[in-house]
Amino acid sequence: MQVYAQGTKINPKRKQAIDSLALEKVKDLSKYISLIGDKETPYSEATRVMDRAEELFAPDSEMGVSSLSSEEINYYKVREYFERLMALNYDKVKIKWYDIHYISDLEQQPDGKFVGVITIYQRFEGTSEDGLSYKDTTKKDITIYVEKKSTQIAGRVIDFWDVLLGDIRVAETTI
Repeated sequence: MQVYAQGTKINPKRKQAIDSLALEKVKDLSKYISLIGDKETPYSEATRVMDRAEELFAPDSEMGVSSLSSEEINYYKVREYFERLMALNYDKVKIKWYDIHYISDLEQQPDGKFVGVITIYQRFEGTSEDGLSYKDTTKKDITIYVEKKSTQIAGRVIDFWDVLLGDIRVAETTI
């Protein structure tokens, strides 16, 4: 498949590299979320990880939160999501992402950027010493933005493709 951007086509090899980068960023986010949610992660480390995780996102991106006890899905700005995750009222939190894959190919937008969607499944387990326990599995769709950017290195302009994560929408929550 040939993909075109601002008069430039993305050859299949380049597209494969872009897809790999997008999946790598999603896997990085998975690790960061695990660390932020882990009650044994020191506050200073969790804050540093939040900063790194925020860099993966396009500005104003939101993350969806759901639970089995409510039909409602709440959306929070990325930083607020991380802060709420860190403040959860459990003694132990385990978050695991799995079955990460593209569900839509990259489609060019009028502004020249490309947009795609990656689906993940998130297994959440929270337990407290007083017996409080909660588990769910959530299917989430992550919007991916791909755009051509330029930087200057040693006086030369170098073009490159960058991938940013966008909104993370809850598709369904199950036991």
